Amino acid sequence: MVMDINEIREYLPHRYPFLLVDRVVELELGESIVARKNVSINEPFFNGHFPHHPIMPGVLIVEAMAQACGILGFKTVNKLPADGYVYYLVGSDNVRFKRPVMPGDQLRLEARVIRARRGIWKFQCSATVDGEVACEAEITCAERKVA
Repeated sequence: MVMDINEIREYLPHRYPFLLVDRVVELELGESIVARKNVSINEPFFNGHFPHHPIMPGVLIVEAMAQACGILGFKTVNKLPADGYVYYLVGSDNVRFKRPVMPGDQLRLEARVIRARRGIWKFQCSATVDGEVACEAEITCAERKVA
């Protein structure tokens, strides 16, 4: 285990119900990250999406990938939200959904740095379940100092 939930909470400002990364299993600073999200029927969004056929909303799969990107960025530059920094999701390109994500699935979130310049990071991301691609996207994040 590279990062457990307690360390993840140091690197992401998100909290329940919006913290979407449960564990980091691989991390290569400045290069790549592999993280996990355990999808439970107890997730609040399943109450309405959809009650008789629960599937994880695609935008939340993209958000989970973006949160993994944020961890990689924060760890790479050795900064923390507690120091007044945040990573904003500022863009997503070539987003494709290939299969639904349902309760009981475990998302494997992978992100690889395409480029990083002056606080703007671009990542190639994928979310898979049991080796099947659920979502792919290029995600852009911006590191910013907040007041």
